[in-house]
Parts: sequence; structure tokens; C-alpha cells
Amino acid sequence: MKLLIVNPNISDSVTDLIRAEACRAASPGVELTVLTAPMGVAYIETRAEAAVGAYATLNLLAEHHSGHDAAIVAAFGDPGLAAAREMLPIPVVGLTEAALMSAAMLGGKFSIVAISRRIRAWYQETVDFHGMSGRLASIRCIDEALADIGTVQTDKAEQLLSLCEVAVNADGADVIVIAGAPLAGLARTIADRVPVPVVDGVSSAVRHAESLAALGPRPARAGSFAPPPVKAWRGLPDALGRLIGRQ
Repeated sequence: MKLLIVNPNISDSVTDLIRAEACRAASPGVELTVLTAPMGVAYIETRAEAAVGAYATLNLLAEHHSGHDAAIVAAFGDPGLAAAREMLPIPVVGLTEAALMSAAMLGGKFSIVAISRRIRAWYQETVDFHGMSGRLASIRCIDEALADIGTVQTDKAEQLLSLCEVAVNADGADVIVIAGAPLAGLARTIADRVPVPVVDGVSSAVRHAESLAALGPRPARAGSFAPPPVKAWRGLPDALGRLIGRQ
């Protein structure tokens, strides 16, 4: 089995974190292709940045999906996920979606612990999109500048752990979702110090992608995720243009 994992931001240090956690989570024999967006921002906090990340993600998926059994959008917020599902003939999984589905099977209410207050609106909208807002206890965030996105989980370890504790004790969370690729692997580090299950988006996405690939679902030929209709296109990278235009 081969999985394609795309980091929608330009931070190679974050891609390294994604790759490390994906390797820990993947089943024996599963091959991983992990790519970094060649354009965009260091990390995604806003709707505008998510739109840029979605475009970068779709380009990489279009160019590299061939030969893979499933793909993963490796940013919390899942930029470009729905569009990728329309276009690609293989299952596509997002970090948020995978983490939320894992959390739903581990408890009732869940809280999201994130790295930035600005990110809250986008995360809330993503939870709403996935139909899980009724089970969201809270979104707790670090509220200070980040010196280095690649080291935030070590630089802010105690603050992040404190946010988890507040989410459990004050917000009533049954499960903690650690949000964002820059925090990939943190759930393993703090699991013994948090009194409820802690879910990581990367490991959840890898395992869900493996399951979907193993199930071998046929691509949609009708409904809202059927492939886009054939039409003329201009100015797009060739791989993306051919996939969108079905040419």
C-alpha cells in the first residue's frame, strides 16, 4: 500500500514532524510519499491562507497521486479536501476529519487544542463542515507569538498540556484533539499526563487512509463528488488542468 501525504504549508520542519508521526502510525509495509507545498505560507491560520494552501495541495495531489492507494491533506482545517475528493480516483483523508472521527469513537464531547487564537474561526467552520459542532466542547489555543513553527510543541509544551487540562476540567471534554501538523506526535508525548484519550490528526489520518484503501471503494460516478465535467481550461499547471478538465 502507498499513501501520498501533502503538507499544505511551506515549512519543511513541519513536514519532518508529519513524516515522523506518519511512519510511527503506518502499518508495516505501507510506503509513504510526503511532500511540502512549494508555495504558500509557513503555517495556516486564516481562510485566505487556507485557500492558498488548498491550491498548492490540489496541484501536488494532481501531479503525484498516480500509483498511490490513498492521499492525506496534512493540515488541520483540511484545505482543499472536498475539491480533491471530486477530482481524484483514490480516497482522500483530511487531518481534521480523521481526528474528529477518531474522537467520536472514543467519547462524547471533544475539545481541540491549537497553536493560535486567530485559527479558531477557521477550525470552528471546519468542525461545522464535518457536522460535528454539536460534540465540540471547546477550542483552546495558545495566545502568544510563536518563535518557530517547527519547535512549537517543545517550546510551548507546558502551555499545551495546561490547555488540555482546562479543556477536561472546565469544558467537560471526553477526548482531546491535538490540532495541526506542527503538533504532530505531541499526543504520544503527553498521553500519560492527560486523564482522557488524546487524538493526533496525522496518525488518525494515516490509519483511516489505510482502512479506506483496504476497503477499495469505487470512485463516485454520480452525486456531489462525481468528477468535474469536461470543459476547457487555461493557465493552470498541466496536471491540475488535465484532472479538472478531464482531458
